[in-house]
Amino acid sequence: QEHLVESGGGVVPAGQSLRLSCAVLEGSFYGNTIAWFRQASGKSREFVAAIRWRGGRTFYNDADLQGRFTISRDTSQNTVFLQMNNLKPEDSANYVCAQMNGEPSSNPRVYDYWGRGTLVTVSS
Repeated sequence: QEHLVESGGGVVPAGQSLRLSCAVLEGSFYGNTIAWFRQASGKSREFVAAIRWRGGRTFYNDADLQGRFTISRDTSQNTVFLQMNNLKPEDSANYVCAQMNGEPSSNPRVYDYWGRGTLVTVSS
């Protein structure tokens, strides 16, 4: 049974933008954190950003991502977005959203539910 469904990936040239969506299908949202991770071929899963469903506080892995990516949520649509601007070839990866009840963490092991991901390819 799917809890999270991602969409919005694609192939774009460097410097362009994409907006990813994560539809949250199940579960109580109170106290939830929704996060985006990414995994490039041959590399480990990397934390990108997270948002608290209640209150909307956001967290990013580093300053570079925070300067180019924006995580947001639409509570009326039960959807979390990841706006990605000025994309670089090194951003190419499968982007996956995850959900857990608690404070945001970059540790993927603490997340309870995962989507299957949406593939982003940035050409140079």
